[in-house]
Amino acid sequence: MNHRIHYTHCPICNNASIQPSFFAEDFTVSHELFAIWHCNHCNGRFTQDVPDLSAIVAYYQSDSYISHSDTKKGFINQLYHSVRSITLKRKRNFIEQLSAGAAKTILDVGAGTGAFAFTMQQAGWQVSGVEVDTGARNIAASKFKLNFHLPEYLYQISPASFQIITLWHVLEHVHDLNGYMQIFHRLLTANGKLVIAVPNYTSYDAAYYQQYWAAYDVPRHLYHFSPESMAVLAAQDKFKIQQYRSMPFDSFYVALLSEKYKHGSTNLINAGWVGLRSAFKMWQDVKKCSSVIYVLEKLN
Repeated sequence: MNHRIHYTHCPICNNASIQPSFFAEDFTVSHELFAIWHCNHCNGRFTQDVPDLSAIVAYYQSDSYISHSDTKKGFINQLYHSVRSITLKRKRNFIEQLSAGAAKTILDVGAGTGAFAFTMQQAGWQVSGVEVDTGARNIAASKFKLNFHLPEYLYQISPASFQIITLWHVLEHVHDLNGYMQIFHRLLTANGKLVIAVPNYTSYDAAYYQQYWAAYDVPRHLYHFSPESMAVLAAQDKFKIQQYRSMPFDSFYVALLSEKYKHGSTNLINAGWVGLRSAFKMWQDVKKCSSVIYVLEKLN
């Protein structure tokens, strides 16, 4: 049985104007090479011959996959945890501003081990979470007393149930991309907001590290978005990008990982320099950030 998906059209915009760009290695689990293709229509990229939904599970089986394991093993993961308390506060304040006094109902898709969901619950929000990984759900239950749902839950919820839906570095992992976007449209209130954070392959650090850029993360990352491709995806699923926000720490974190992938060890000075250059580009134009937060408003 063939467990790979070969695209003849772009999975983001369904256009046939696609071509191979380069190969990237799975540095986390298998060390296989995967082809990354480019779409000339939406300016998005995608991983070609990606494992299907049943086969992709094996590529998440690593203790170093932090969003599922919450590991503190290694310098880079320790640094991640040190910065997380700051980023969680930033996310909470950002969501509070977006809600503007509306009903505090939020759905976190790809909720991982529950740190963000717990932060919002502590701030008085009614929180629901969806997480596919059993280990991550178990950590959320034991650490935060949060019981997350499996993805099937999305099909059981009543329409217009949430003021905010968040996906923090999750949409690039979802096989049924447009199907999920249509579900989010149905589940949001009329003035609700869809918040999507994804890596940006048009950033400075992506151009610098090229195939070693850690945020390609093949084959777990099925799509590699640019601001242009996100705008196309939003429009075809009845959304409009309302604002762009930066994730300033991501350029440094990704640079640290990319240094390790490229050279076999982490050069802190060079990683810091690349991260700083990328952050400077971001301050000039938020659409050049290593990871971009897109706030989408629902169109009726």
